[in-house]
Amino acid sequence: MAEELMKKEKIDEMEELLEEDSPKGMFMTFQVGKELFGISISYVNEIIAMQPIAAIPEVDDYIKGLINLRGKIIPVIDVRVRFKMEPCEYTDRTCIIVIDVKSTMIGLIVERLADVDTIAEENIAPPPSLGRKEHEHNKYVYGLARTKDTVTLLLDPEKLIRQDDIVTAMEEVRKEEQS
Repeated sequence: MAEELMKKEKIDEMEELLEEDSPKGMFMTFQVGKELFGISISYVNEIIAMQPIAAIPEVDDYIKGLINLRGKIIPVIDVRVRFKMEPCEYTDRTCIIVIDVKSTMIGLIVERLADVDTIAEENIAPPPSLGRKEHEHNKYVYGLARTKDTVTLLLDPEKLIRQDDIVTAMEEVRKEEQS
């Protein structure tokens, strides 16, 4: 019960930050596995607690399904599975970050919210290529930021969600809304 209250307080605190004018350089940070990731809050609409997810047949395993958020059907992906990590059990700290990518609402399941950090552009470095071809250069990560005592991997949501995945999920949303 105490953990649920702490989670609710954390979500409420993050929601308040989202309602403020979002200056450039603010990132919603969250944990997936042992890594810390960040996404520009300009993409973030809201943060919600985990809720029942309706599975979509014949889609990639990281697309967990659809949720009904106040009458709006939203596709949800598991970020951990998207990054080809082993799936894990959802806990009371697991939540969904609802983002808007190319005018499409998508839910990102993350293991734990961390904070909202302001990161100056000069503190963001490009990710190393690690011998990959330039066009393969870090599919989802566009920058590395040093925050406090850690490195935060900054995600490009438009690369995180493939366009054909959005199309498939949205076709399911339309079917769901028509029934």
